[in-house]
Amino acid sequence: MSAVDSPVLAAPRARRWQRAHLPLMVTIALFLAMSLAGGVMFDGFLSPQVFANLLIDNGFLLIVAVGMTFVILAGGIDLSVGAVLAFSTVMLAELVQRHGCPPLLAIALVLALGTGFGALMGWLIQRYTLAPFVVTLAGMFLARGAATLLSVDSINIDQPLLVAVASVRVPVLPGASLTLGACIAIVVVLAGVLLAGWTRFGRAVYAVGGNPASARLMGLPVPRTVVSVYALSGFCAALAGVVYALYMLSGYSQHALGLELDAIAAVVIGGTLLAGGRGHVSGTLFGVLILGQIQTLIVFDGTLSSWWTRIAVGVLLLVFCLLQRVLAGGRHPQGEYL
Repeated sequence: MSAVDSPVLAAPRARRWQRAHLPLMVTIALFLAMSLAGGVMFDGFLSPQVFANLLIDNGFLLIVAVGMTFVILAGGIDLSVGAVLAFSTVMLAELVQRHGCPPLLAIALVLALGTGFGALMGWLIQRYTLAPFVVTLAGMFLARGAATLLSVDSINIDQPLLVAVASVRVPVLPGASLTLGACIAIVVVLAGVLLAGWTRFGRAVYAVGGNPASARLMGLPVPRTVVSVYALSGFCAALAGVVYALYMLSGYSQHALGLELDAIAAVVIGGTLLAGGRGHVSGTLFGVLILGQIQTLIVFDGTLSSWWTRIAVGVLLLVFCLLQRVLAGGRHPQGEYL
């Protein structure tokens, strides 16, 4: 028997695998349990369109959460995503409705601005060793303020191409269809899974989140990785803004208030370690679906206040934070890049 096949070495590997994947398995099990409970309590809860609506109504949150996953995996945090989303909706509506800009060009400009804004925050964080919380908090105020400067009032979108795109339905199962925005969210998740698990960039993100000093000693491009994850988060927030603008057919500076907290909650419930270096993009998908499932259960019940959604999310967040604490062995978040 070779050393690689030795049971003595296999047991620690199995334990490490279980430790790394336990939060994801718990998240998936929780989603399945909630779905079965809903199916038992409410007629029609398990219909395909109900599950499709989870993606339709939360597609923009899923896109933001994928970008947030990479930031948290790298040991950071991004509080600006909700404001960048709102700014993107206002910018898109302003360009298309008031300046007659072609929709595709306007979308490209919005995505470029979101990516550049995220890259700028990442550069400030790594160049001056600033706390991500403070830099992205400033970014949140800047983006929300800029959106308000563009327009205080909501701007309705009636551009024919955008209205047509917003009404597109893609059949996925008998009796179920998705909007184009939900399909974009699925593509973003698949791209995120591939990027995190199958590329050199993904390995660098995990290494930087696990231990920035060790990653630097291994010759990994730590500064470039930090800038890249925030640029990716900015891109995802801007793309989510485009999807949200199509979902609402409007641009408004007060859209997506508190979305950054929902995104962080979805990432944590999805099993990503807040300290960085451990997690799965696929877990974030189930984290978002669980948030949507909670809202759906409350709607089907019809007697509970919508505030129960926040209470349930808060309880889940505490439970998963405690689980992370146990699995991390007492390791604290990095807080900054060395």
